[in-house]
Formats: sequence, structure tokens, C-alpha cells
Amino acid sequence: MADTIADTRRLFTKPQNLNDAYGPPSNFLEIDVSNPETIGVGRGRYTTYEVRLKTNLPIFKLKESSVRRRYSDFEWLRAELERESKVVVPPLPGKALIRQLPFRGDDGIFDDSFIEERRHGLEQFLNKVAGHPLAQNERCLHMFLQDESLDKSYTPSKIRQCCTCKQLQESSEA
Repeated sequence: MADTIADTRRLFTKPQNLNDAYGPPSNFLEIDVSNPETIGVGRGRYTTYEVRLKTNLPIFKLKESSVRRRYSDFEWLRAELERESKVVVPPLPGKALIRQLPFRGDDGIFDDSFIEERRHGLEQFLNKVAGHPLAQNERCLHMFLQDESLDKSYTPSKIRQCCTCKQLQESSEA
């Protein structure tokens, strides 16, 4: 049996300058879910969350956006992605049915700790979904992240990059 010797030579890389080390990343996508607001009274009460997007990915038409969404909007997005894309869609944080029972000693689904726990879960969900290259092509994701109001009767389709955008993306990856 022949002995194999591991190659331990270092790869020669281009020296890093200050712009490389401290400049903006080549491609980034940041999504924050924050500022929960509870609206309404009685059975018409619900909580909305601010969804903020910052990116330099050419596939997104806006580089920064901020929209308000409620839990049912996240459910719509998840259902659309499952129906239209080839992406394995992660679960949403639970519906909290027990918290909706009457005569509890707390505010149920409007309790601050529950809202914060849900906010965190929704943020994780969105970052996983939006970070997937195939999901980034889905029109429903773009609408969810960047359109002020959701047109839930939209025609599902893929987002197409123009030739210039593809060339820019390819040159930044090189």
C-alpha cells in the first residue's frame, strides 16, 4: 500500500486592503422584524410587525424597504411558497391556540412575552426563506417584503433579472 503525503502548502491569496476588510460586503440581505403593534379591540384585535429589508442584491427592485405585516400575511407567504416554489419552506412559529382560550390569567396572544417570542420566530422564518436563492425569484416574496399592501389575488410568477443585472451579479461574483 502506498503512503500518501498530505499537501500542506498554503494557497496564495490576494493581499487584503482596508476597503476589502472594512467596506460593505459584496452581497448582503438583512431582514428585521420589529416594532410589534397591537391594533383593535375584542375579536377584531391583532398584532402587526414592521418588516425592514436592506440589500444590495440586484434581484430586489428596492434596496431598502419597510412594510407592516400581521401573522396571517406570513401564513399567506408560506402557503404561496409551498404551492409555487421548489423550496422546502421552514415552519412558522405556532398558532398558540391555548393562549386564545378565554379566562386565562394573562393577555393570551397579546402578552408581551408571547409577541416577542413570535416576532423572533417570524424573523428567523423570513431570513431562512429570503436567503434561499430559489425563493428570491418568487414574486410573492418580493411583494411580501416590498409592497405596502399585499395583492393576494396576484398571478404567481418568477422575478426575472434583466441582462445588465445578471452581468453585474456575475462580475461581482468573479
